[in-house]
Amino acid sequence: MSILASIAVTIIALMHVWFLILEMALWDKPTGRRAFGTTAEYAAQTKVLAANQGLYNGFLAAGLFWGLILGGAEGTHVKLFFLSCILVAGIYGGLTATRKVLWIQGLPAAIGIALVLAG
Repeated sequence: MSILASIAVTIIALMHVWFLILEMALWDKPTGRRAFGTTAEYAAQTKVLAANQGLYNGFLAAGLFWGLILGGAEGTHVKLFFLSCILVAGIYGGLTATRKVLWIQGLPAAIGIALVLAG
């Protein structure tokens, strides 16, 4: 795999680690509320749901790191699987939550997939 693809996958994985932190630890804090545009009341009511969502983002990041560590054809397949999961989540979030999800989550995943396949 190309160095550019590895860098892209690493950045996407780190983004999902950040999403985990935002959703699991900062959801009801000013940083989390600013990031997601929520009120203190809404954040308090949805904290458990956000933490669950954050955990899933952590699994996506772990899968991408796993693919990077594996390397070779096996690692490529793992990376493509997790990037595809992220792309689907980005498209779904863009259609159901806010279009911002499509650009922040879906577009990087699509670029990552293209770079992995080109490498």
